[in-house]
Amino acid sequence: MDIASFLIQALNGLQYGLLLFLVSSGLSQVFGIMGVINLAHGSFYMIGAYLAYQFAPMFGSLSAAIAVGVVLTVLLGMLLEWLLFRHFYHRDHLYQVLLTFGLILIFEELRSVIWGDDVWTVRIPDLLNVSIPLTENLSYPVYRLMMSGVCLLIAAAMYVMIQRTRLGMMIRAGAHNREMVEALGINIRLLFAVVFAIGVALAAFAGMLAAPVSTVYPGMGSQILIICFVVVVIGGIGSVRGAMIAAILIGMADTFGKVFMPEIAGVIVYLLMAIVLIWRPEGLFTRA
Repeated sequence: MDIASFLIQALNGLQYGLLLFLVSSGLSQVFGIMGVINLAHGSFYMIGAYLAYQFAPMFGSLSAAIAVGVVLTVLLGMLLEWLLFRHFYHRDHLYQVLLTFGLILIFEELRSVIWGDDVWTVRIPDLLNVSIPLTENLSYPVYRLMMSGVCLLIAAAMYVMIQRTRLGMMIRAGAHNREMVEALGINIRLLFAVVFAIGVALAAFAGMLAAPVSTVYPGMGSQILIICFVVVVIGGIGSVRGAMIAAILIGMADTFGKVFMPEIAGVIVYLLMAIVLIWRPEGLFTRA
């Protein structure tokens, strides 16, 4: 493998890892802060992709479709938290698993009724539908570079919000001692609703961002959910920094594994998880 080919695979691994971070960071925060095992988190990624497919031709702009989709998924997250999830915070995880598995079935059935079971594509915006030449024969798509850049900006914004803002301080405090936070007069239910809505919006945004390069197809939510749980386990529950590092590790391992060891590429990420669990059962990092 020459340098240009290695660079392309490294960029692909980075882009995939950063996309995984967007999805898994919301899953990690909801699990780490609210104590909710949300098996339906991958469904929000799927919903985002289908919203991009629905709205991009309608508005003539992927950016407009993403903006509308983010607003809708934030509202969806607030609604689900208010109707369902807030009643399960103090219940056994088995009830949460049953609830969220039921939501998977509902979302899949609604997806089938509304959009059918075909595979759809979303057009890359013309401005970004170009490539940067690396050699005479190799180039790299600008859209994928844009995806990586956007994911990095969101990661930086999340870090600043959690570590440097009043909202982040309340979120961290609520994660450690929700009773004390309530005693100080903070509306913990509203805080949890905000955290859940942000997690839903991040997963949906990742789906909308990935739709032009991964296509839109049935079952895409369940496929990414499994990998996201691996990210959460490796990075550490509730840790944004851990989710970022674990997601990039998995992205690189999966990408280069398919190039150098295609026979076992499907199990490499799970071997990586097993190694981390043996070394550090709590994950690479703790919360925040």
